[in-house]
Amino acid sequence: MQRTELIKKRILELIENKTVDRAVGWRKGEFFWDASPAVFNDAEELESFVYDSFCGPNLSKFLVTEAKKDGRVLVCAKPCDTYSLNQLFTEHRIDRSKLYILGIGCDGMLDAEKIRQNGIKGMTAVEEDGDDLVIDTVYGKKTLPREKALITRCRVCRGGKHAVFDELLCADEEKGPSGDRFEEVEKLERMTPDERFEFWRSELSKCIRCNACRNACPACTCEKCVFDNDASGIASRANSDSFEEKLYHIIRSFHVCGRCTDCGECSRVCPQGIPLHLLNRKYIKDINELYGFYQAGEKEGSISPVTDFEKTDADPSVVRERGGAGK
Repeated sequence: MQRTELIKKRILELIENKTVDRAVGWRKGEFFWDASPAVFNDAEELESFVYDSFCGPNLSKFLVTEAKKDGRVLVCAKPCDTYSLNQLFTEHRIDRSKLYILGIGCDGMLDAEKIRQNGIKGMTAVEEDGDDLVIDTVYGKKTLPREKALITRCRVCRGGKHAVFDELLCADEEKGPSGDRFEEVEKLERMTPDERFEFWRSELSKCIRCNACRNACPACTCEKCVFDNDASGIASRANSDSFEEKLYHIIRSFHVCGRCTDCGECSRVCPQGIPLHLLNRKYIKDINELYGFYQAGEKEGSISPVTDFEKTDADPSVVRERGGAGK
């Protein structure tokens, strides 16, 4: 039985035996690569449920509202998604008792836009053949290494461990991290200040203030965002000047510092392709170097070094002079 059918069958069993009242997963979109978050209440609605390599969306943010409703909610969670869930439990944004976490395996999610960036247009179907993708297009069959089509966060996967779950289904054996997730950050660090400023000026100037990054980010759960406050002077949806386009993303990244699980949703949903995750990864890298390794969401109730003072904390300037002690 295919993975999608196994998951659908289990969800239906849990709904019918009253373990849960509804489920949150992914629904088929207009196109085969266009899966989106959805709520499923019964067998009829589950007909549109899908779980394949295009189910990249992290469902955690969706649950901030859904879990406040009556009844218990099942959520399908990939390994990396569970870190976001733990962080939301820690911040009391979701009541853990309201969720049934169905941990499911993940081989790395694909990005249709990255397939197109590799010169493949007019896709009609994608099949996986080992490490390659065999892609049917209106122009004939094309082949592409699977690695080239992975969404950004999957290129440096932290491994297949679920940080929290009630049940595991179709879950693969745990694997070790792949790649160096700080490689791109280190490239930016090697730039001169002027080069780095120009890089971010160029990237952030693309922003159209659609708020997709904020809306998808599991760490952005304020009921009233400062950027929606008319009295702040920065509530416009379009940038008023070149300073404001930088202000929005820099302030937002500081707000999630120490709480970001590096889920990469900000970059995944950005219609302009801005690598917003690099701002967050820079903070994560600095935290690891200044205070020792810390992974937000690894355990429910863990406190970020950014908000927890200890007498043994080193002064940042001292650590930097020593070449990054504690890395």
